[in-house]
Amino acid sequence: MSKNLQKPEAHHEELVKGLYDQMKMILDSSEQPIDIYLDDNHKACNSRFAALLGCKSPQEWAEVKGFLDPYVAEKSQETVATAYWDAMKKMIGSTIQVTWKKKGGGTFDSTVIFVPMAYRGHLFAVHFVSNVHK
Repeated sequence: MSKNLQKPEAHHEELVKGLYDQMKMILDSSEQPIDIYLDDNHKACNSRFAALLGCKSPQEWAEVKGFLDPYVAEKSQETVATAYWDAMKKMIGSTIQVTWKKKGGGTFDSTVIFVPMAYRGHLFAVHFVSNVHK
């Protein structure tokens, strides 16, 4: 009998990498900034998303713990949280307006298309950013 004795942390990292690899053509080719979110510690993005938020690389962005506090302005946090829970519990996609915080300071507004996505039995939120107003 074979059991998966992999620790949850490693399993979640493997899931994010798997969905990233599956979406790689879109992430690399799209003109939109895009991120993939499993939880505050397990996420990935394309280089456009990282740069938009003031990070030098997608890896730098992914290493920051959290999502709302470091990158979403307080006035947009409830909207983003509600869209996330609608996506996870009701499987509802949405389009929302978000004010983001940049890593080095400052904010900007954008439209975010919020999409629930299933991968290997786990739910992710995938965000496509457009209409950026700096």
